[in-house]
Amino acid sequence: MLFHLGEMVTATASVADEVLELLGNEMNYNVQVVSPEEEDRELLDSFDISFGDEGDEEDWVVRPPVVTIMGHVDHGKTRLLDTIRKANVREGEAGGITQHIGAYQVQTELEGEERPITFIDTPGHEAFTAMRARGAKSTDIAVIVVAADDGVMPQTVEAINHAQAADVPIVVAVNKIDVEGANPAKIRQQLTEYNLVAEEYGGDTMFVDISAKQGTNIDQLLEAILLTADAALDLRANPNMEAQGVTIEGHLDRGRGPVATVLVQRGTLRVGDSIVAGDASGRVRRMVDEYGDDVTEALPSRPVQVIGLTSVPGAGDTFLVVDEDRVARQIADRRRARERNAELASRRKRVSLEDLDAALKETSTLNLIIKGDNSGTVEALEDALMKLDVGEDVELRVIHRGVGGITEGDINLAIADNVIVMGFNVRAEGKATELANREGVEIRYYSVIYQAIEEIEQALKGMLKPEYEEVELGRAEVREVFKSSKFGTIAGCLVMSGEIRRNARGRLLRDSVVIADNLPISSLRRFKDDVVEVREGFECGLTLGSYSDIKVDDVIETFEMREKPRA
Repeated sequence: MLFHLGEMVTATASVADEVLELLGNEMNYNVQVVSPEEEDRELLDSFDISFGDEGDEEDWVVRPPVVTIMGHVDHGKTRLLDTIRKANVREGEAGGITQHIGAYQVQTELEGEERPITFIDTPGHEAFTAMRARGAKSTDIAVIVVAADDGVMPQTVEAINHAQAADVPIVVAVNKIDVEGANPAKIRQQLTEYNLVAEEYGGDTMFVDISAKQGTNIDQLLEAILLTADAALDLRANPNMEAQGVTIEGHLDRGRGPVATVLVQRGTLRVGDSIVAGDASGRVRRMVDEYGDDVTEALPSRPVQVIGLTSVPGAGDTFLVVDEDRVARQIADRRRARERNAELASRRKRVSLEDLDAALKETSTLNLIIKGDNSGTVEALEDALMKLDVGEDVELRVIHRGVGGITEGDINLAIADNVIVMGFNVRAEGKATELANREGVEIRYYSVIYQAIEEIEQALKGMLKPEYEEVELGRAEVREVFKSSKFGTIAGCLVMSGEIRRNARGRLLRDSVVIADNLPISSLRRFKDDVVEVREGFECGLTLGSYSDIKVDDVIETFEMREKPRA
């Protein structure tokens, strides 16, 4: 059937969704393409597990709001979080950019009542769009930080779009009001373009002028978050069911193994529970809060680090507690198999007859293995690299990605596939370094994401075939033609403009029509001396290789091909 439809495929090949639907129609089947989430739900249904709130409404209790801080690079998001929780993450971060997602819970007071708020710290660099988008999905309220002296920037707009797409209420924190040139009123005015109208202008968005550095109005900001949560959201969850939620971050710890930062969305997570997070499974051996203290149970909206998983889950993966380890393992295995199939399908290029010509043209491929210190960073880096566009002649392929140090396995894979290994905030283990040196595998280490993207982009541009452009050197007019038994036909010329160089290429023009092209200037003389070049206004004698059809008043134009720098 597919052959008739013009698709050259075998029985085991992967085809596009549209082709499947078309094939279904041809064979009178109704084909529905489901998203991975729906497929996941189906998988859980087969184990009689439901993902969502269960139980009667009277079991539900009020939970703290989960807040994501978003905004442009260097507008003070991490400084604001530092001030809120009186700790300092920023100092240890390369280039002052948040490269990890962290989650923290702080206590604040509203109308004499102690209320906790959970904060998710998402990186501000544009490359972390993938992580930030997920941050917005696991979040109740978005705090958009805008610097009063800088105004609305591209990533501010991007953050607003993420929050609005996820249908999340927004509180705007106008930071750096203590800096010279700060203009909070201008920020309010700029943000009206994005449907964020301040309450004082008759809108429903709360704006709070703060200084994260001086600690000004931080309490008012926390109050605004709680008031927005109370007004716009019904934040309740059932703590009496098996825990379910989302993985915010995962990394490989040398002493503790895979560590996942999870946010419990419903139910209560306890030490000893069998858990499955993405394609990782295991048992909760230990739970740690943001201060490194052990906790035995985590209620809804509580972020904790979980130790005891078999592998590192991805940022944004859902996690849930199941009855026994065996079920957790089966769900993880099925998810892994599905992931592997999807990866193979995306790697396999489908070529139709029309594309065959393009496919046969040689394309250079840069193969990469990306290893990072946590899953969110690896994913964000891959996402940013895949967006690099340097033309169709060069292709970037990520053949493996993972969390943790660079191992011998990575180097062996690199040897087989002619690959560059990238380590982001991780190093190669001893034996892996030896193997890489022995086999000549290149390992590049990075700690700032800008640098990694820049270098890979330059590498891709370097793989492009050089482009040449013609540069005109000079023009000479033939005044006399001599025949020589030794040199052939010699043109006696006057250089009219530029210069005539020996070994350059030339073309012969007669009455402004090109008679012969790409001829070599094989010998060049002034009187009896051999010369390398003759400048404008001087006379010379030259030969055009073995070409002999030269006449008086012909014009010889010389040029050379120079490599053109790519834009």
